[in-house]
Amino acid sequence: MKYQRFHDKVIIRIDKGEEIVSTLKHLCTQLDMKLGSIIGIGATNDATIGLMNTTTRTYKSTRFTDDYEISSLVGNITTMDGEVYLHLHVTICDQELNTYGGHLSSAVVSATFEGIITLIKGQVDRTKDPSVGLNLLNL
Repeated sequence: MKYQRFHDKVIIRIDKGEEIVSTLKHLCTQLDMKLGSIIGIGATNDATIGLMNTTTRTYKSTRFTDDYEISSLVGNITTMDGEVYLHLHVTICDQELNTYGGHLSSAVVSATFEGIITLIKGQVDRTKDPSVGLNLLNL
C-alpha cells in the first residue's frame, strides 16, 4: 500500500496480493480517521460479497475467484466501540461484463486498487440495532 494525503483527501494505491478491507482499516487506524467516505476502482481475483436477508437478519455471502474488474467501490468510515468501522459496497464485473454487487467483506487485489478517501471533521459511532440486525449510525 502507498498513500499520499492532501488536506482532507487521501489517495491510496493498494498493490497486488494485498487485501482491500483490512488494508483500508489499517490505514484509517494509522491516520486516526474517524469519519469519511471512500470511492475506488481496481481489480480482484478473490472477493467475498454479501447481501443481507432482512427477514432472517443474516448475510448470504458469495466468493468470486476469477478475474474481476472492480468497477465501483463506495463506502463510509465511522467508528463502533472505539474502532474504525468500514461499510463498503462493491460492484465487480467479469470478462463477459456480467456484474455482481453487494456488501464487500474482503477482496484481494489482482493488479491494483486506486481509492480516494474524503475525510470529514468529527466522529459518528454505530450501535447494533436488534430490530433490523444492523450496526446503524448514531445520529
